[in-house]
Amino acid sequence: MRVAMISEHASPLACLGGVDAGGQNIYVAQLARQLAQRGWQVDIFTRRDDQLLPAEVRCCEGARVIHVPAGPPRHVRKEDLLGHMGSFTEFTRDYCRRHNYDLAHANFFMSALVAANLKQALGLPFVVTFHALGKVRRGHQKEADAFPEERLAIEERIIREADLIISECPQDEEDLASLYEADPAKLRTIPCGFDPMEFAPMDRTEARSHIGVGGPEPIILQLGRLVPRKGVDNVIHGVARLQREYGIAARLLVVGGDRREPSPVATPEIGRLMRIAADEGITDAVTFVGCRGRAELRAYYAAADVFVTTPWYEPFGITPVEAMACGTPVIGATVGGIKTTVREGRTGFLVPPNDPAALAQRLAVLLLDPQLAAAMSRASVRRANACYTWAKVTDQVEAVYEEVQSGSTTERAPPSANEMVPVTAR
Repeated sequence: MRVAMISEHASPLACLGGVDAGGQNIYVAQLARQLAQRGWQVDIFTRRDDQLLPAEVRCCEGARVIHVPAGPPRHVRKEDLLGHMGSFTEFTRDYCRRHNYDLAHANFFMSALVAANLKQALGLPFVVTFHALGKVRRGHQKEADAFPEERLAIEERIIREADLIISECPQDEEDLASLYEADPAKLRTIPCGFDPMEFAPMDRTEARSHIGVGGPEPIILQLGRLVPRKGVDNVIHGVARLQREYGIAARLLVVGGDRREPSPVATPEIGRLMRIAADEGITDAVTFVGCRGRAELRAYYAAADVFVTTPWYEPFGITPVEAMACGTPVIGATVGGIKTTVREGRTGFLVPPNDPAALAQRLAVLLLDPQLAAAMSRASVRRANACYTWAKVTDQVEAVYEEVQSGSTTERAPPSANEMVPVTAR
């Protein structure tokens, strides 16, 4: 079986942590690798954003990246890419004509637009994982949402024409049904995951030595894309309140950005966050680490006493699952997939977004109770491995592909969220 995986702005080869490089890149890379190990032939179509990139790059046996010439061969904000999807479609259509693909798997609405046009031109069926929805984003971002107005109409067309739609969590499924009137028979809820070969517990002292962090103070970790909606400013405010109101002097590590060395120029969000830390009087307690490679992240997760992620909204959120896999309790916002992956009081705590007082209070509870933290650590590892490995995710995605291939997509009722994400695992 051959699958054309389309991911127009999120290359599996990109350095993670930048403005446009995060969970979708991981999803595409890991799913392609898992499928290839099972005998699928996977071609990942992503936009060429550097003139030095070769036309094709083999990721592993059975999977390769096809760099599509669409627009200038340099970084272009994803919000400005829609105008280049015509040339992206033309190249991909011609390429697909020369190869015998069984289906396409589109990631994000622009990739799905390409897939819908391929279906129209070639009869190629397609599955879509949106990773984010325009109506949800606009509800949170409002005037800061820089995507063109056409996005909403495109998403509505895709939802009508896709053979099956993969939602990443129960909230995502609910949004597709309520905001877009998606046909429930076409929805399959499948979470994101982690690779146990990448993320597993390790000795905390060894991990701290590995990343070069010493000292007796507890470590709070924030890791991921550095954009305003991720709520890193809320974490800084929370850490400041933790110090002022509870007398706990913790160190906050912020991993992410567009460069290995943290740069307010390359990543303007770093500059904004630095100013917030200065205003709170905790500049010395906040370390901006910069972008780090996948092989380095396990040590950062394992070095931390607690992982914190409090975005305004989050379609799924892969980093909490990775942290849990390393045995690190998670304090997360009650949004999107986070409110499903984190088990309140068992693997961590859930707090409202944009509420530094609530965050500080939960941080204090966790950091002042070593026995609770140890119990949450053990439960986190169990839950991550029971529910969220990429192998388990790929089992479910492969079943979706086979369903599309069999032509039985309208005959099967969609599985419930509880079937896809066992909530009994602790």
